[in-house]
Amino acid sequence: MRTNRVLQKLREGKPVLVGAVWTVPHWKIVEMLGIAGYDAVWIEMEHSDTTWEQMSQMILAARATGIEAIVRIPRGSYNNVIRPLEAGATGLLLPHCTGGEDAREFVRMARFAPVGWRGIGGSVDMRYGTMPAEEYFEYGNREILLGVMIERREAVENIDAITAVDGLDLLLVGPADLSQSYGVRGDYSHPLMREAIARVAEASRTRGKHWAVAGKNPPYEEQYAMGARFFNIVDEMTVLMEGFCRAKEASPPVGG
Repeated sequence: MRTNRVLQKLREGKPVLVGAVWTVPHWKIVEMLGIAGYDAVWIEMEHSDTTWEQMSQMILAARATGIEAIVRIPRGSYNNVIRPLEAGATGLLLPHCTGGEDAREFVRMARFAPVGWRGIGGSVDMRYGTMPAEEYFEYGNREILLGVMIERREAVENIDAITAVDGLDLLLVGPADLSQSYGVRGDYSHPLMREAIARVAEASRTRGKHWAVAGKNPPYEEQYAMGARFFNIVDEMTVLMEGFCRAKEASPPVGG
């Protein structure tokens, strides 16, 4: 059975380095992340116009380079959960988790019985139907990372119920939306934000869940000291724009 390298590292307390693809959904970028030595690619489906076909191609590129493909799915339907999984995604992130029942229903849709009620299908994720069925079910329940985004005040207020959900692996704080929810948009060092992140960290430790912050606020060193081990450190949009801007600034003067 294939081991999910992200889950393995999290279980061992080792840092996980993730690169995201947000606006230029191409398998070559995923391949570059794999060659560069990242542990996973975050394939963005909530804040992007990425198609299912593009997502599928990026997942295959991740599989080919040995990194994990984690998809932040759009909210809405069971098909938004099952389609990335059967395309071979090895992790899912649910945006804007609202509470324990929301997290529980997500897990039910993504895990096989007895944990959930995920439909039995299987294609890319089942090695095109060649994986023995029981191995496939065990793999789906043990080696697929499931995470929820903590981006709303009510999620923090219900954090104990969320962390109590069996089959959930990761709680990921989204500081931009969370700060907006607290009425302090963009002020990531505000006491309300620090208290919220501390609550998520403590509840996760108590229940044996992994937790993290999406981005560098608070700084990575502070996140690490608080027990976070999942770090989304770069995205292709930022790399490309910063590179284009630096190249333009360094260009020779042109007369005229």
